Amino acid sequence: MDNSPSCLAVAEPTAPYQFHSSSGQERWVEVLTDCPSVEELFTYRVPPDLSLQPGDIVSIPFGAQITGGIVIRFLDSPPPGLDPQKIKDVEEAIAAQFFPSFYWQLLERVARHYYTPLIIAIRAALPPGLLRKSQRRIRLNRDALPSGAETFCSASAQAVLRLLQQQKAGDYSAQHIQRKIRGARQGLRELLKRGWVESYLQPPKRPRPKQQKAVTLVANTLPLDLTPRQREVIEVLRRKGGELWLSELCKSSNASSSAIETLERKGCVVIQYREILRLSSEGTVTEDSPKALTSAQAQALDCIRNLEGFSRVLLHGVTGSGKTEVYLQAIAPLLERGQSALVLVPEIGLTPQLTDRFRARFRDRVCVYHSALSPGERYDTWRQMLQGEPQVVIGTRSAIFVPLPNLGAIVLDEEHDSSFKQQQPTPTYHARTVAQWRAELEDCPLILGSATPSLESWVEIQQDPSTSCHYLSLPERIESRPLPPITIVDMRRELHQGNRSIFSDALQTALRTLKQQGRQGILFIPRRGYSTFVSCRSCGYVIECPDCDVSLSYHRVHEDATPLLRCHYCNHTQLHPPQCPECASPYFKFFGSGTQRVAQELAKAFPELRCIRFDSDTTRTKGAHRRLLERFAQGEADILLGTQMLTKGLDLAQVTLVGVVSADGLLHRSDYRATERAFQTLTQVVGRAGRGDDPGQAIIQTYTPEHPVIQAVYRHDYHTFTENTLKQRAEHNYPPYGRVILLRLSGLDEGEVQATAEIIAQACHNILPSGCEILGPAPASIMRVSRRYRWNILLKFPPSVGEKLPDLLQLRALCPQSISFALDVDPLNIE
Repeated sequence: MDNSPSCLAVAEPTAPYQFHSSSGQERWVEVLTDCPSVEELFTYRVPPDLSLQPGDIVSIPFGAQITGGIVIRFLDSPPPGLDPQKIKDVEEAIAAQFFPSFYWQLLERVARHYYTPLIIAIRAALPPGLLRKSQRRIRLNRDALPSGAETFCSASAQAVLRLLQQQKAGDYSAQHIQRKIRGARQGLRELLKRGWVESYLQPPKRPRPKQQKAVTLVANTLPLDLTPRQREVIEVLRRKGGELWLSELCKSSNASSSAIETLERKGCVVIQYREILRLSSEGTVTEDSPKALTSAQAQALDCIRNLEGFSRVLLHGVTGSGKTEVYLQAIAPLLERGQSALVLVPEIGLTPQLTDRFRARFRDRVCVYHSALSPGERYDTWRQMLQGEPQVVIGTRSAIFVPLPNLGAIVLDEEHDSSFKQQQPTPTYHARTVAQWRAELEDCPLILGSATPSLESWVEIQQDPSTSCHYLSLPERIESRPLPPITIVDMRRELHQGNRSIFSDALQTALRTLKQQGRQGILFIPRRGYSTFVSCRSCGYVIECPDCDVSLSYHRVHEDATPLLRCHYCNHTQLHPPQCPECASPYFKFFGSGTQRVAQELAKAFPELRCIRFDSDTTRTKGAHRRLLERFAQGEADILLGTQMLTKGLDLAQVTLVGVVSADGLLHRSDYRATERAFQTLTQVVGRAGRGDDPGQAIIQTYTPEHPVIQAVYRHDYHTFTENTLKQRAEHNYPPYGRVILLRLSGLDEGEVQATAEIIAQACHNILPSGCEILGPAPASIMRVSRRYRWNILLKFPPSVGEKLPDLLQLRALCPQSISFALDVDPLNIE
């Protein structure tokens, strides 16, 4: 093999991947295939008419299916002992050169740290659809199905038939059927043998470049027989530089496409298909210029601009202190030097507002990348980054992998937010951790911004003695605006005084004043829906999800809407029964207050207040976040009512009131991070008030006003709260002083899941080094979700032990095929 410093070489599947250029004419390539259980490289023949380079994504035959793969290196000849006649050809090239040079190192580190096969880490990083494989599907053969077919089948075959018959098309993937039905393989074999179902292979659908007709002016002199309308079309083309999309030209010149085709026949223009990039560009913005900085902002900016190479910066600024302006002015000189910047936000809901501010400053050098974009938009956004132009990319956690050239800085806004942690599927990476690795590899600063920094970031920055760590404080709001005063309302006292409303007297007074003064407010509720659960008043029966061990939540959009019960874990939905299924009583009690109920109670008590709901139920469609926020910003509503989305960095100058309807839903959770999350959430939502010229206020309703979290939020006291919480963490060796890994097991058979969990726990005792504490196995706090029983094992150990851990992926081999096994490294939720 050529060992020159220019070709891509791989010694072993687990060895580092490095690029160097190939010499000679190769006809063989080694490919990393998109099969999670297979990590070795496979050899394929390159057809004579196909041009490939290392890093290209290709379609290849693999067993009985077509799957995706990545070209790793070229070979001068097939490996010894491999018959060239048995080597299959590469089918086609899907995408060329999709990997920047740093990519292999970053993705290998992700795969190693999060115990994930490399191909899984690659799949998580790439735009969706590039690595896809054909899918085995099962289709009901209705013509061959006899009447009463179920009576001739085994129980598992009957279950498969029922599942297929419930769907209109009678068509599911084999994997879905096996996940839903215990013993599905035996039932499928029986049905296939009878001919009542058929199995087929669905080929993968891959994203393709979008083509659109473009019109180019080619004639220097025009024919004399052109009509006035045709001359007008030519004049429009000239004013636009001689080239326009056909649709845009028709609109600008008020001409039909047939008229422009006539011009093509006369030799004046050429119409041809060209690629058009599908880039997200919602909203219109007006140009903006840098703002005057406070002394604290100026000091922070000066420190960031003077950084050289890799550094970690914690920008700790109270809500409304102007962190975004510091980001903007820090990024501006990077673009002038030809460098790019990556800005990560925790939620898609934040992206429109932040994107508008960046576009107002940097215009078309800003693009967005997140999961709400269509596959085509993500595919094209990724490819345009590879062109090398300096730009700013704003996105959610998946954007940490975008191939920005010459990266000058990475910013994590609201770095404390749990949305930066991938929960499923694997790898369960944290964008903050991966961002630090990438900043190290690309030798650029990492800026972490928050009003309530995570305890991990706080401890790391405070205890790191190196000159590469910087703590920057913005202790005051811009223009010396005060933090909103907070009123804590004891709802027990309200009840004793005869107030049975979900709104306290203080909140009702504030809401009435709001309309009179022409201002706006936010009402925060920890959960969506109408109520937490529904219970029969006669017998106490609670309506539960048939597939999960949770109660169903009551949903009702408006008075005349059909009342529904919905599971917030598996999305099972059913009609609300007119009578109790247990005792036939028509009397039900609705417990708890979700966004729907609060919206209805608000409309009854304050019909003059216009309200917009802002939660996951109302923001499902593309662009919904932007539309709702624009309506509120334009004064179309007095109240913005919603869940966690409201806490994540929204900057709405008109808001002077924030009401927390029930803080208790955040406080009492069986997780060691519950108090930290509650403090962060309440501090952030309170900070939405008083960000404009008018002073703000916040009202927090709770049944436990003496709770330490409530008292810390009331005093705006991050430091004392952090100090007390860190003492508790240190006593029990929890992060940031210890590390944890959560092993999650699930399956359709409760006994089998429990038995497997016990086997794996014993294996952990045998293979883990001393100093590692094993908690469990134990059932998950919600034991059954989507008909699958769940058990957990928690591994807890000091950071020094983490380097001695064996490859925990070997534990997967102890699981039968019917049991799912997942490793969650550094989990944020261990319930």
